[in-house]
Amino acid sequence: MRAAQASAALDGGSPTLPRDGSVRDPVLAGALRVAQALNGLFGTWQRAPLQVLARLHVLAAADLSPQPALGRPDPSRDITIRLDGLAQLVTERGRVVAPVLVSVVHGELLALAPFAQGNGVVARAAARLTVVSSGLDPQGLLVPEVAHLRREREYRAAAAGFASGGAEAVGGWIVHCCTALIEGAQEALTIATGAG
Repeated sequence: MRAAQASAALDGGSPTLPRDGSVRDPVLAGALRVAQALNGLFGTWQRAPLQVLARLHVLAAADLSPQPALGRPDPSRDITIRLDGLAQLVTERGRVVAPVLVSVVHGELLALAPFAQGNGVVARAAARLTVVSSGLDPQGLLVPEVAHLRREREYRAAAAGFASGGAEAVGGWIVHCCTALIEGAQEALTIATGAG
């Protein structure tokens, strides 16, 4: 729940759930739908990540994009080769160490912004799928999204650096993401002990 709320807030959505349970904010509603669906997507993510990205977008942007655009990358941009390369990287397990793979999946999807809307929620959900499927956090307990939100300015600057493609900037993004994973573990411990 906290991951979905933080992810929604990073995309300009509401970070809080209404007391009556009726979620009217379309970004938060999409992030919650994505969070609920993740458990059923781990196996498919390892075999067919592009299919999962399409599904994530349908869930994230259902209230934001017109029906024909849901699950389909923006046709006005030629990003197919990079998406295919990302999918190959995800399916070739063990080729890249898990924290770096998580960072690359997250950063590449933010940089490509393949869909008209909902890209941030999709990118963070894909990173979460990678964290779990890589074995880095098989139970999915880490909450790096909260860390990204707490350091939002740094998150955005590091993501822009990754998109620039410079070696130092890409390294900075990987360090940022690894730090968020560590802080996400601390957040999970706080949740588990009831201190937060």
